[in-house]
This record gives sequence, C-alpha cells and structure tokens, in this order.
Amino acid sequence: MTPDALRLKLTELIDTWENEVVEFKEATDSYSTSTIGKYFSALSNEANLKDADGGWLVFGVSDASRTVVGTTYRPEPGRLQSLKQQIAEGADPATTFRQIHELEIDGKRIVMMEIPPAPRGIPIAWQGHYYARSGESLSPLNLAKLDEIRAQTLQTDWSAQLVEGATLDDLDPVAVERARSDFALKHQNRISPEEVRSWSVATLLDRAKVTQRGQVTRAALLLLGRAERAYLLSPHPAQITWKLVGQENAYEHFGPPFLLATSQLYQRIRNIQLRLLPDDELLPHEVSKYDQKVVLEALHNCIAHQDYRLNQRVIVTEKPDRLVFENAGRFFEGAPEDYVRGDKSPRGYRNPYLVQAMVELNMIDQMGYGIQQMYETQRRRYLPMPDYEVSDDAVEMTIYGGVVDPAYTRVLMENGGLQLVDVLALDRVQKGLEVPYSAIQALKRKGLVEGRKPRFRVSAAVAAASSKQAEYIKTRAFDDQHYADLVLQYLSKFGSASRKEIDELLWNKLSDALDNTQKKSKIGNILTKLRAAGRIFNAGSKAAPEWKARE
Repeated sequence: MTPDALRLKLTELIDTWENEVVEFKEATDSYSTSTIGKYFSALSNEANLKDADGGWLVFGVSDASRTVVGTTYRPEPGRLQSLKQQIAEGADPATTFRQIHELEIDGKRIVMMEIPPAPRGIPIAWQGHYYARSGESLSPLNLAKLDEIRAQTLQTDWSAQLVEGATLDDLDPVAVERARSDFALKHQNRISPEEVRSWSVATLLDRAKVTQRGQVTRAALLLLGRAERAYLLSPHPAQITWKLVGQENAYEHFGPPFLLATSQLYQRIRNIQLRLLPDDELLPHEVSKYDQKVVLEALHNCIAHQDYRLNQRVIVTEKPDRLVFENAGRFFEGAPEDYVRGDKSPRGYRNPYLVQAMVELNMIDQMGYGIQQMYETQRRRYLPMPDYEVSDDAVEMTIYGGVVDPAYTRVLMENGGLQLVDVLALDRVQKGLEVPYSAIQALKRKGLVEGRKPRFRVSAAVAAASSKQAEYIKTRAFDDQHYADLVLQYLSKFGSASRKEIDELLWNKLSDALDNTQKKSKIGNILTKLRAAGRIFNAGSKAAPEWKARE
C-alpha cells in the first residue's frame, strides 16, 4: 500500500473504531511480544469468522482520545520487521503478518500491522492457546467459535481441488508412464495391459481418478507433477524430507512427483543385513534392517492422510536403530490399534480424492489392512512392532530396525504359532510400556513373562524349555543405565580410567549375543551418552582418552 493509501486506511479504521478485527494501542518500545501474539491470534480468528479481508493492529493511536499520538515501538526498521519471524515461531500453524507498515501523521510515527484471516477450517493459536475478541477485549476462543472455524472445510477435500492454470504439460512424463504400468498391474484381472497402453494420457489419468475431465487436480500435481511445478501448490511446501541423525548427519528434500520420490527416498536409507541367531542353530537368520514394503507403506500412508491445510511437509527421520515418520493432522478415524488386527475398515478419509488415486495407482490399500500388514511383517522378521504417537495435529510412527530385547526375538523365533495379540503384549513388555492386566496374566500362564509390576520382562522360561538357562542369562543384556552406573562407580573410586580399563570393566558383563565389534561400539556409545549428559569428561586426548567424573 502507498503512503496515501495507508493514511486513507488509517482514517477509515479510526472512524469505525475498534471492533472484532481492529485494535489500537499507544505502545512504547517495551510493548510485550507475547501480547502482540495474542492479538494476532484473536484478530486473525475473528477476521475468518467475519469473512473480513484481514485484521489490523495499530500502534500510535490513543485508545482514550481516539487521536494520533505516535509510538516509540521498535524504531529500528530491521528490528521492527523481525517481529514477523517472532510471530511465525509462536503461531500455530506457522503464519505471520502480511505486512508491517510505518507512516508519519503530522510528524508522529504510526505502525500498522496487517493480519491475514485464519485459513478456512484452521484456527490460529498463539503459544498453544486460541484467542478471540469479546467486543473490544481479548478473550479465549470459545468452543462455539472454535467449532465454527473447524467445520468450514469438513466437506472440502483439499486434494480434489482443480489447480488454476495447470495443464497436463505440468505432469512429469516418466511419472505418467509409471502410473500407466501401476494402473495396469492393479487392474490386470479386468483390463488387459494392451488396452491400458493404448489410452491417451488424458484418458489414463481420468480412469485412474487423478484428473477430472482432463483438468489437473492438486492430487495429480502431488503424485505426478513435474518438480519445477511444485509452486502451483503454494503455500503448501509439497515436500518429503529425509533426515539422517546419529554419528553422521545429512538430509535431503524430495518434491513431486511423489509416485517416484518415495522410492528415491527409500534408496537413501541405510538398509544393512541383520544376523539373528536362534537357539540350536549354527547358521544365523538374516533379515534386512528394514523391509521395503513396510517403509513404502508407512510413507504412502503419510502422503495419503496428511492434513494439507496445515501446509507442512512429511518428515522421515533415520536414526541408528529406527525410522520415524511424521505427518501433519490427527489420526482421522479411530486409533492405530483399531487397525492392527485387520478387523476395522475406515468409513471415510481426510483426502478421499487423493486416497482413491493412490489406490488406483497401487500405492496403498483402501480397506485398512496396510497397518496390519506392517505389524505382521515385523513379526515374521522377529523385530519389534511399530509404535504410533498421535496428537491433535500430528501422527508419528516408528519402525524398528534392530533388536530391543534379545529374549523377545528368541520368543518369536521359537514360538512361530504365537497369536498376534500375545506378540503385541510381549512387545510392550520389552519396551517397558504399560500392559493391560489381563494380557499380563495370559502371558504368565504361557510362561512368556516374569517379574512383578511394574518391572515385567520377557521370561527366561523360553530359553529353559531347551535347557539353555545359562546361555539365556549370558545373552540377556542389562539396560544401558546399569553399565553407566558401573563406569561412574569405577571413576568415583579410582579417579580416572583409560578406554582400555573401561573396556576391561564392562567387556565380560555385556551380552554374549554381541560380537567384539558390537561390544566395543556399545561401550563407546555408553561413554558418549555420559559425556553428553555432563557426567564425565575426557582429560586426555582423542587418541589416548583419560575419563574422569565431573563434580
């Protein structure tokens, strides 16, 4: 807006005075950023409810006299504009002012902050709390207003909307041909591959429910769009991010076409072979660290069920022993555990158009069996079950790529007929999670757990059944805190220790299931955790460490 346009706007705002979408303050330089954030939330939410173009927070106008008095708030331009970033960091979902304007009226400085309305269906919070206006005053956003905003898009499918100006030329040719082959594979029992190959691109994509009468949808751009056309989905980032954390750190962003990007991301994951040795067998059982179908199922679920209105990316974090998948939006229907046994089918989806397209392209299952298949696959591979953490605005899923408790793995190897419900309970036992009393009693009757509440553990009776009690005790690992306590006790008594002395202290106490390389690595990890926690420090060199306890 030009200075003249701003002066005219200010005059209009003063004439109509404060209401649900306008607030005036004199404001000194010390005016609270937190209070500004509350007004941002309130005015943004009210602008949504009033169907207004936006809200205004104006500094330099007296609330008492309704006259221009000027303001000393953040006189430095750079510091004033930095308020945008501060608001974005505290607002949820992340958003900020359209513009922060400065102008002078009769030599008096005015700051006019232009606030966008909350997106349809998405109220704006400030530091976890929603605000509104009660007349000219700040107030919490009451349930009636909250429900009114959230209900705005209940019948709107983000993924089905047509993208203005987009054409079939904005789709990636390689992804389109991959879609053709995947569609043919999905429908091979009723449509011949030759017929599918004869279709035009427009016919193929309409039949695959990706486009609508040849017009490009958001779903089409996500799944098949050219990477350089991702801006057509703005403000949504249209990204899947892979992060590697641990001894090495790396990351990479993947954009459309997601039909190809998920396999490309999978190639970044370090998928070594694990060697699991069952009792009474000389040859180890080898499994890949991660099953490709499980990884892609989890990733495709993130894409299908993401709440795209929140304008966030999907994140896949690769840790040394697990993968963590994060997508925006609460679990849409029911809870993850409802789908584990395969006896629940969803009645609806957040993105029904996108889900249907992904089903047609053979990316996901539509009957709710995908979660059950992931659990069953991990079970057949003798590895821990996936974990879900669900909040109001995000779903986080963890897939394990290593053994948590060797006893659990041994139970699965030696008891192939265990029911899934028992495996799920054993999995919670090995992770130290709460297990229902009835499930614990059932496991005890089968001799699968031992101990007392709350410290249940997978039972040594499994090993005893094959006269392997001694081997079981030798291979059962203590938790890392036990070994850390031994190190701290040693340093307390002797003052310091070399790496060789710490190796000698712990070596024979570690599980015999570990080879020499694994034992050395585990001891190194224990020392690293103690150093990072500030419990010990290296008074020597990297080549010749001398570990001491901090006071």
